[in-house]
Amino acid sequence: MKSTVEQLSPTRVRINVEVPFEELKPDFDKAYKALAQQVKIPGFRPGKAPAKLIETRVGRGAVLEQVVNDALPNKYAEAVQTSEVKVIGQPEIEITKIEDGTELAFTAEVDVRPEITLPDYSGIEVTVDSFTIGDDDIEEQLTSLRQRFGTLTGVERAVADGDFVSIDLSATVDGADVPEAATTGLSHEVGSGQLIEGLDEAVIGLNAGESKEFTSTLVAGDHAGKEAVITVTVQSVKERELPEADDEFAQLASEFDTIDELKEDLKGRVERVKKVEQAGSIRDKVLDALLETVEVPLPEAVVKAEVDAVVHDAVHGFDHDDAKLAEALEAQGSSREEFDKDTQEAAEKSVKTQLLLDAIAEAENTQVGQQELTERILFQAQRYGMSPEQFIQQVQQAGQLGAVFADVRRGKALAGVVGQVKVTDSEGNVVDTTEMFGDPAESAEIELDEAAAE
Repeated sequence: MKSTVEQLSPTRVRINVEVPFEELKPDFDKAYKALAQQVKIPGFRPGKAPAKLIETRVGRGAVLEQVVNDALPNKYAEAVQTSEVKVIGQPEIEITKIEDGTELAFTAEVDVRPEITLPDYSGIEVTVDSFTIGDDDIEEQLTSLRQRFGTLTGVERAVADGDFVSIDLSATVDGADVPEAATTGLSHEVGSGQLIEGLDEAVIGLNAGESKEFTSTLVAGDHAGKEAVITVTVQSVKERELPEADDEFAQLASEFDTIDELKEDLKGRVERVKKVEQAGSIRDKVLDALLETVEVPLPEAVVKAEVDAVVHDAVHGFDHDDAKLAEALEAQGSSREEFDKDTQEAAEKSVKTQLLLDAIAEAENTQVGQQELTERILFQAQRYGMSPEQFIQQVQQAGQLGAVFADVRRGKALAGVVGQVKVTDSEGNVVDTTEMFGDPAESAEIELDEAAAE
């Protein structure tokens, strides 16, 4: 087999493939065997008829069609491997020549990973917000903990912010009832903002047994995106009584004996949370700096595929009705044009990010260990409320295990870059990122040790 590669653009190539017919003998044998099972020829058991008789019965053209269909995927894969092009996406294959007994020729146009020139990471500088831990931060954590041990008590007064109420809801659109929006005995924490927009404001000041109407936009059902008149009726009002923040509470809610020890522990928790948030900010800012610094040609077909997937999912949520999607977007103060523009920009950034981090991972020879992959799977399974076994099974069925591996590798590659970038906080202090992202030098040594062990 002979193959050549034409560079059509920085992100697309055309692979020209010529296959001598003698290389197709295994494919002919396979085609005859398959056709023999389908064609009934008197005097021969299924699958036992000679090739010549099969050709006479079905025609040489049918045999050639079967051979080409079987041969193309393997020959394309062989050509890709031989040419060492890094393909992404699906190829567009065109058969250019079939000379029976002589040659099969075809072309395959496909997107490829572009060549990316990476910068000197030590020249990149980013600044993130500094953080402090105040008494208010600790008090917020303590209040949250006290709320978990609070008790609800019925009260004979009007609803106030923070109360727990039992309510009935009904709705009309253009004077017609909306059955799917009606409910009774619904529990709700006033001020949480978890239900319909405008509900919290409507119930404050109402007593048990009183009702109030307000307008809001429905977000689900057949009337999604439409303005409705909502009627809320308060059935009961309860307030939450919190335990005193004293040594007795500390012993009840934690392993500590005193409230001061509990507060010190809560301070440590706040610090860890703020460090995680700062680490996320560092990662995002380093990535943004890379995206601004590095030129990454974008494969149009890959970007289009990502855009099409997002649009399909969005329209699917409205029974594939573009008009309903447009109505919902307008209700949110947006439009289909803005949605399409934002989707295109997000897809371009996503593809650019993946290509850039893949290039960094390859340049730095970033390796992913089994433990790192397992940790990501456990994290993702917990995130989706699934057992690790269920998550792995679902990922394997969808053919996405490679995508999970790629995400871990990209994250690790970015962490390696962070370790080489100068990071300062808003007060001018240098931020030590080794605690957050590890030491790149140590990681390199570990990877070399693992490679030597293998």
